[in-house]
Amino acid sequence: MNAPLEQRFPRSSVMGVVNVTPDSFSDGGLNLSPADAVASARRMLAEGAAIVDIGGESTRPGAEAVSLDEELRRVVPVLEALQGVAVSIDTAKSGVAARALDLGAELVNDVTALRGDPDLAGVVADRDAFLCLMHMQGEPRTMQHAPRYGDVVAEVARFLDERLTFAVAQGIREEAICLDPGIGFGKTVEHNFELLRRLDELTAIGRPILVRISRKSSLGKIMGDPDAKTGTTAASVGAAVLAYERGASIFRVHDVREHVEALAAAGAVIAG
Repeated sequence: MNAPLEQRFPRSSVMGVVNVTPDSFSDGGLNLSPADAVASARRMLAEGAAIVDIGGESTRPGAEAVSLDEELRRVVPVLEALQGVAVSIDTAKSGVAARALDLGAELVNDVTALRGDPDLAGVVADRDAFLCLMHMQGEPRTMQHAPRYGDVVAEVARFLDERLTFAVAQGIREEAICLDPGIGFGKTVEHNFELLRRLDELTAIGRPILVRISRKSSLGKIMGDPDAKTGTTAASVGAAVLAYERGASIFRVHDVREHVEALAAAGAVIAG
């Protein structure tokens, strides 16, 4: 790739979400057929997404792992049909990442921050791909079982800094990496909003911050529903705009047009 990630994804870039899964928390099943997934991806790009994130394994709370073969079966037809357009691959498996990058994906979005597969760092380094490292306490099956922190922001910042150092030591260019605090991944509602409130402590690490607050259950819970599984588009956009104001660069979202327009307006106000 050679270019720095922040040149390819300037601040307020939107990453559209296309989950090719039956069980993702918000859109599970909607894009399970390759044709539907391809149509969704193309619509999101037309609405202004800088890139579309294709995922074949759900990471919602309680999600079960899928095999390499099953993940490939889900994503490869979609990636083949989208060759030549801007896509990333949401995976922790080196085999899936390698196939996706060979088919033109630009970025590997790894929720395990290179802890899930010892070969993934080498795949990213060898192909000079962009990489997103995310914080998660535990694993999807268990991450929401009473997550605890002393200081969630300090602990997440320390983890991301350590994983950034590790990635660079594995031959991945620092300027090709962005960081994700992992909203909703082993955090309570209070933890999630504390991370957003103090986002400047994460941007201080020196790499672009990706935020995935879109439709998260925390947004539904602050509206008074303790059992909420998702949040609304309006709440998602509001949280994204405030995260942008606090320094976030990339926004992984389900509702692309609404986020693109809101972030453009916020950017115009901030630019003054």
